[in-house]
Amino acid sequence: MTDDALPDDLGPVDPFDLPEWLGVAEVTWSARAGLRTGYAVPGDLHAEGQETLACDLLGVDEAYPVPIAPDGVRRRAHQAWRNGEVHLVRREGRLALAVPGTFFTADLVLDAFARLARAVGASADRYTVQLRIGDSGR
Repeated sequence: MTDDALPDDLGPVDPFDLPEWLGVAEVTWSARAGLRTGYAVPGDLHAEGQETLACDLLGVDEAYPVPIAPDGVRRRAHQAWRNGEVHLVRREGRLALAVPGTFFTADLVLDAFARLARAVGASADRYTVQLRIGDSGR
């Protein structure tokens, strides 16, 4: 898949365009499905008194049966990760953290959200992650 085939819904998101509360409030990300669901884990960011923000994890290296991300998105995700950052994209109208790999571990999820906190100028100490263990959102 080339950058020319970049779906509109995998376009980059600027951290400065995200709600201000992500940088100042006590923020919790809650998974809506278990980490064993694969390359995409849906979830939500929330803070007291704020409207919930849909935010998913996306493992950009999934390629079977077809690549889920074009080469340019994968390249930017890997470059950001190598630089201690996370690449933010819009996927199906939802914010997504584009992370190198094809699945998620608890450590990888914690690292991804620490990088999101840094991107919005917050301390990772202000972020909490709630995981589900199973392989479905039930």
